[in-house]
Amino acid sequence: MRFMVILKGEAQGEAPSEELVDAMIKYNEELVKAGILLAAEGLFDSSKGARVVTTPAGRKSVIDGPFTEAKELIAGFYLIQVRSLAEAVEWAKRCPVEVAIRGTDREAVVEIRQVAEADEVPTFTEEQVAAERRIREQLSGGA
Repeated sequence: MRFMVILKGEAQGEAPSEELVDAMIKYNEELVKAGILLAAEGLFDSSKGARVVTTPAGRKSVIDGPFTEAKELIAGFYLIQVRSLAEAVEWAKRCPVEVAIRGTDREAVVEIRQVAEADEVPTFTEEQVAAERRIREQLSGGA
């Protein structure tokens, strides 16, 4: 099973401290050594981003960052492959987010979401599942 481990961010982002970067590198090395890390990336502050909002009528608008709702921000993510949600939770608990909030009154939030595989989505038709498989094969260098 694949899981996305989402590191929630702050509205006013700052460059990560050297201590945090060192702790995250050590954690990343543990994930690699365990053979479960598929991808891991940090994200720039929301001031360097944008949101595209679509109305029910299909009209699209662009909102430039920064975004103020910290609970909606993502600071980074991991994509891991493990046997269960329980195992994903155990790995997420080891993520050294406490380094980022030390000396503050903030909480660090790490969200875990299972990746929906095409053949697990009940509303996908057989043709849609096959199309998704073809796309994944192309991404991985197959076919």
